[in-house]
Amino acid sequence: MLSNPKAITGSEGEDAATVWLRSNGFLLRDRNWRQGRYEIDIVAEKGGIIHFIEVKTRRAGSLRSPEQAITTSKQNAMRQAVSAYIAQHRIRGEVAFDMIAIDKFPDGMMDLRFIPDIVEIGW
Repeated sequence: MLSNPKAITGSEGEDAATVWLRSNGFLLRDRNWRQGRYEIDIVAEKGGIIHFIEVKTRRAGSLRSPEQAITTSKQNAMRQAVSAYIAQHRIRGEVAFDMIAIDKFPDGMMDLRFIPDIVEIGW
């Protein structure tokens, strides 16, 4: 049971992202995958491409948008996590780093934005 308001908001955002992905033709492979210090919010597949998806949820009107959370250090952490996932699951083929940015309003409504290719692969 989550009691931390930020954790609750994050979990609600991931739930909304999951619904959106499924309704847009994505097959979910993993959610909240962890290995050591590495973490991936959602791993999904569509059209033969494996999508590694970072979900960021903020209360509407926050000082920073969800998109601003993807810093250089976050991008590096995502690359490391994806490398670990690929090694563990022996993934071959095309991959993409995507983001779902969500603004949550006081009435519970959410504005969800799917942003493809937020991190260059570059390995």
